Amino acid sequence: MEMMDFSIVPTPSYVVDERLLIQNLEVLKSVMDRTGCKILLAQKAFSMYYFYPLIGKYLCGTTASGLHEAMLGAKEMGKEVHVFNPAYDKEEFEKLVTICDHIVFNTISQYEKYKGVVEASERKIGCGIRVNPEYSEVEVELYNPCGESSRFGVTADKLKNADLTGIEGIHFHTMCEQNSDVLERTLTVVEEKFAWLMEKQEIKWVNFGGGHHITRPGYDIETLISCINHIKETYDVQVYLEPGEAIALNTGFLVAKVLDFNDNGKKSAILNTSAACHMPDVLEMPYRPEIIGAGLPGEKEYTYVLGGPTCLSGDIIGEYSFDHPLKEEERLVFCDMAHYSMVKNNTFNGINLPSICAYTKEGELKVLHKFGFEDFKSRL
Repeated sequence: MEMMDFSIVPTPSYVVDERLLIQNLEVLKSVMDRTGCKILLAQKAFSMYYFYPLIGKYLCGTTASGLHEAMLGAKEMGKEVHVFNPAYDKEEFEKLVTICDHIVFNTISQYEKYKGVVEASERKIGCGIRVNPEYSEVEVELYNPCGESSRFGVTADKLKNADLTGIEGIHFHTMCEQNSDVLERTLTVVEEKFAWLMEKQEIKWVNFGGGHHITRPGYDIETLISCINHIKETYDVQVYLEPGEAIALNTGFLVAKVLDFNDNGKKSAILNTSAACHMPDVLEMPYRPEIIGAGLPGEKEYTYVLGGPTCLSGDIIGEYSFDHPLKEEERLVFCDMAHYSMVKNNTFNGINLPSICAYTKEGELKVLHKFGFEDFKSRL
């Protein structure tokens, strides 16, 4: 596949390559075809609704973390709409029941509080409960949904004597950027603790949540297939998966340029993009994004610390080496910048947001949205 021409992309910009997105969607569709499972787009990771009609040709719908995501999925994709929230606001919940197909509750008390609202709705809604198997292999505690004293889900001991009348599904989410061997071990625990619940005739579906890195090179799809089919056949249920990152993995780029240089012991280059504002997971996870043509510190002849234009001292993207000295106005292309970027960016320091672009399968660059002062002001 020929690389797009990044010289025509305005800076800074997120640009998502439709051709790469289709490759991921075809992998996910093959999983559905082989298992009968349903895969949903988790919008918390990727909400670039320009591509929702395309995604909807492959996947079964969207999952949301609240009202606005649910509305976006319903309006822009128009297929199944699922939602989970740790605690629903009453006014928002009354709107959710008009657009959602599945609503997952975090606690028994939340289900009891809103059960009547669901029953009074003209829409047929499947209610589910999020369970906490108290097992996870996520190493970064910030992203561990089953960490100590987690606020997510109901543990097995609290479900035994609960009135689950009207609950038709269970949901668990224990993973983050992990392979299917983790899912396999997780399911062993889930079955040990919740098989009695999945065996109930009322239970029609089981949602494996997100965190499945299905489209990553080297991902073990055969084990995923086996896991899905095992639960489906053992308990006679519909299986759902709701990955976000796997849909957009390795499909997007952040194109930036060099503004200036400094040297206070190490050479630094200041860019017109910010870790704090435009790629916050670089600081939160933390991780070091790849740059096309760059190497590790010292690997190539010229090494720079790359930083953003904010006043935050720690607005550092990382240390990179290059075959040549960087120049002002030179473009740098950060890889894998579709997921958890546009959905998490911010305007700290009044820094403008990157434009949002699509590179179509026909080879056309479309600038979908440019941001400016009014976007900054309207949030304040």
